[in-house]
Amino acid sequence: MKKKKPDQVVYNEKEGRYDAALKPYATDTGAPVITTPDTVAWKNSNIYKVNKQVKAKYDELKAQYDDLIATYEYNNLVYNAKFNFEPVVGEIYHLYKNREERPFLSIISPTECNFDHLGSFRLNADKMWEAV
Repeated sequence: MKKKKPDQVVYNEKEGRYDAALKPYATDTGAPVITTPDTVAWKNSNIYKVNKQVKAKYDELKAQYDDLIATYEYNNLVYNAKFNFEPVVGEIYHLYKNREERPFLSIISPTECNFDHLGSFRLNADKMWEAV
């Protein structure tokens, strides 16, 4: 029967030797107390920084989303408008409302007519309408 060592003695039974000096922590009752550092201030500071970064990225994505929705809406408006010609890429066209309040696309500029002008648009190479 093996003799039990006292609690303060660090003995490795698998290797059959004393290994207190090899431990990464204090093993003696006279050793300094192990304390965890106060990380609250560090966490709060970094949480604030991360939140600012996330909010900035969110604002950037929201602005891109809003631009995309606006592009969709006026593309939808122009493509649903009445026109009897094939628009040429790169040219500027003007969107108006007729007497029945329906939109129509025209090459006539707002200074040359008295229709209710809704906006001017240019057709890009991707066949998307860009507001001018």
